[in-house]
Amino acid sequence: MARVIHVFRRPDRFVAGTVGEPGDRAFYLQAIESSRTISVLLEKQQVSVLAERITALLGEVGKRFGEDNLAADELPGVPQPGSDSDPLTVPLEEEFRVGTMGLGWDADSSSIVVELLAVTEEEIDESVVLDDTEEGPDALRVFLSPTAAKAFADRAEKVVDAGRAPCPLCAEPLDPEGHVCVRLNGYHDRNPVAEAE
Repeated sequence: MARVIHVFRRPDRFVAGTVGEPGDRAFYLQAIESSRTISVLLEKQQVSVLAERITALLGEVGKRFGEDNLAADELPGVPQPGSDSDPLTVPLEEEFRVGTMGLGWDADSSSIVVELLAVTEEEIDESVVLDDTEEGPDALRVFLSPTAAKAFADRAEKVVDAGRAPCPLCAEPLDPEGHVCVRLNGYHDRNPVAEAE
């Protein structure tokens, strides 16, 4: 069966969000354009890496093409993102689980291109990423202005950081009930935050 590539050239919204309580959250990326909404499931670490890589790519584009190129991304008819703190749009229907991620710069449209490929049992040839070949995993491809890409990265970092607080001793996430801290050789079930209060 031929792959399906969902392309969003001028998304109204592209955000990271979660469902569930800290410690048991499911992470999603959601793209919306007109009446189309696509949501994909991924790991917390993938969201974090994507935000970091987008920020790094924006820095590299600024160095190579000049900061003016990044500031001049307000295209006519394209909504400009602000600080988007709204929840994910419901109903939330997972299109696929993300396996491979690709990132690039499209000089023709002065856009960051994010491509998310579905998990597959087969080994993925790198040439499939950011390509329209008929064979390969389903994909979500989103074109973001530098301003929208920066807004996405900022929100994604906030979403990742909104989880459980880290233990001040071992940096592992704290559960409300505490945890077995490896810095204490696992002997004490303790919640260092509660004891410090």
